[in-house]
Amino acid sequence: MYAQAERQVGAGNFEFSVAEPRKEIPITFVNLTGSGRTCGAYVCEIPPGSESKPQRYLFEQLIYVLKGRGATTVWNEGSKEQSFEWQEGSLFSPPLNAWHQHFNAQGAETARYIALTDAPQMLNRFRNLDFLFANDFAFVDRFNGEDGYYSGKGREVASHRTWESNFIPDVRDLRLRDRSPRGQGATGIWLHLAANTMSAHIEEYPAGSYPRAHRHGPGAHIVILSGEGYSFFWEEGKPRVRVDWRPGSLFVPPANWFHQHFNPTRELARYLALKPWGFTYQVKDLSKTDQNIGSGGTQIDYKEQDPEIHAIFLSECKKRGAVARIEI
Repeated sequence: MYAQAERQVGAGNFEFSVAEPRKEIPITFVNLTGSGRTCGAYVCEIPPGSESKPQRYLFEQLIYVLKGRGATTVWNEGSKEQSFEWQEGSLFSPPLNAWHQHFNAQGAETARYIALTDAPQMLNRFRNLDFLFANDFAFVDRFNGEDGYYSGKGREVASHRTWESNFIPDVRDLRLRDRSPRGQGATGIWLHLAANTMSAHIEEYPAGSYPRAHRHGPGAHIVILSGEGYSFFWEEGKPRVRVDWRPGSLFVPPANWFHQHFNPTRELARYLALKPWGFTYQVKDLSKTDQNIGSGGTQIDYKEQDPEIHAIFLSECKKRGAVARIEI
């Protein structure tokens, strides 16, 4: 199906570089071990003045624009088209099995985006490419060509700390809400797009701070939007693995591994998490990630963590001239 070249980019992590015949534009599949075969990511580049081929398929995807400016047109068979413009920082989702086409209107610069899909689950479940890629069923309950579908407007569901929208012009500027159950000074918001079962969320941590460690199911792809720091990952009772990150970094905590993100600098750190689960398909352990282990949850309180974790953080803050603001 694809002309494929594979190279290892880390322990258990692989990239697949292909020329995808459905789009005729260069993409790279990124298969990170932590996804647990529940989802898949790819990075796509649209050359200056180019466009993708019209496409539709029976799996969901979340698209985050990494660079460039362009536009996307979405439609169902026989319905009117809905077009919208995007830029670096935009987040959107083509509705399930709706036709869509991406355009790079810039004459000199390449546009690039990263997408998370639940294609692995769908491919493994049905094992029939025609059913997934040549199915003419229209989910009009999700999208019916209505005006303003991609206007960028949305609504806040305060009871769930969630922003519901079909298009977010720039997630880097989206206003966040208190997230103190996760960490001192933390803010964040859940994102629900295009009536998907997939979802996303944003979290932000002040200078000199870090959240409590927690664990959950597989597949949360974390894209660093701002800040420089590091994360620890570990299985219970086993040594920690450290990952250093900066804007543009991508990583996935493995299923049921504790993970904890640290901002030992004098700047804010913000990340976007793209996930194969959301609000209509709940992974049971997610409801407990804000509850401490002592209360039956999957989160480790600051006072219960390994003291070495905080000692390392203090040392990192000192190296970077930052003031540690976490009180243990």
